Amino acid sequence: MHPTPAQPHRAAHDREIESLAEFDEAVATHGSLARFRVQAVDLTARTETLLTVDTTGAVFLGCPMEPEAASRVGASGALVFPPVPGLPFDPYRGFAYTPDELFHSLGAGYEATPDARAYAWFQRTRTDGDIFASMLRAIHDDAVSDALDELLADARVVGVMGGHAMARGTVEYAGAARLGRQLTRAGFTVATGGGPGAMEAANLGAYAAPFADGMLEEALLVLAKAPSFRPSVTDWARAAFEVRERWPGGGESVGIPTWFYGHEPPNAFAAHIGKYFANSVREDGLLSRSGAGVVFLPGAAGTVQEIFDNATPNYYESRGEPTPMVLVDEEHWTRELPAWPLLRSLAGGRSMESRIALVDRIEQAPGALKRLCGQ
Repeated sequence: MHPTPAQPHRAAHDREIESLAEFDEAVATHGSLARFRVQAVDLTARTETLLTVDTTGAVFLGCPMEPEAASRVGASGALVFPPVPGLPFDPYRGFAYTPDELFHSLGAGYEATPDARAYAWFQRTRTDGDIFASMLRAIHDDAVSDALDELLADARVVGVMGGHAMARGTVEYAGAARLGRQLTRAGFTVATGGGPGAMEAANLGAYAAPFADGMLEEALLVLAKAPSFRPSVTDWARAAFEVRERWPGGGESVGIPTWFYGHEPPNAFAAHIGKYFANSVREDGLLSRSGAGVVFLPGAAGTVQEIFDNATPNYYESRGEPTPMVLVDEEHWTRELPAWPLLRSLAGGRSMESRIALVDRIEQAPGALKRLCGQ
């Protein structure tokens, strides 16, 4: 189970306002905004309220408001962090991204989308030493973490890790999709690195979970028309949106990608996308939120890193009781990239020893996960 957040953490979130509806409810219920945190809410239509309500100790993060309202709120003891113009992203955002948001304007080509424009901004600013740009990236990533904390507070999250090279139309891709579907139907929330390949396949499977089994087989045929995001991210993404349009209302899952790997676009099947600039923050957050266990599909350097990023807190029990780890594909993890022998040696004689497993086929992963969870 995903650990229940501590009570002070919940109390802090209870004083966060992230939509106009929540703003109106807080004013109606409390008659005050004192010590509230208002995050990325357009308040230009709430000038009268802001001129009269108590805002002592409140914080307004990136909230557009009329000049007279901003002056009054600031003078009353609130902190006002104004919106930052000219950015292709909102550093103060209150919610995870959606595929429609990141791929808006895909009709004009991937380069026109907010996702591609945010990456272009990152490329321009990542090495220029500008403390303002680095501050904006940090604020954005912290806002994304806060949004994921709220989203996943009571979820049973299973991470599915794997490489981006797994092509649509392959047996391996189909197997990863069926894994995501099976985990979702079992009541888990699937979380992936949010990119292409094995990550997309698992998110696709979660999306397919509410439909009859035949839907996934048909969707796999549609996607096979664009096997990879190379050479065209546009064609690759359009195939995914074709699936979403033919079968709207799919199951929800989470993708946690990064602009650090700009060559890896996010996939369109995760309902909630927590995209980061800092890859280290993204990886640690993805693994730490996978409280019900992690399944590691075949991958390369990134997946190997994730195995041992997850093994370290399990070894030291720094996050509490070790969480299950299931590695899939004996040949891959014992001979091609022999992570399993090292993981088994690390686990020997420790409590994590009963929480690791190696299986040969993807179909065996859910059963191994269930066994490691003691179910």
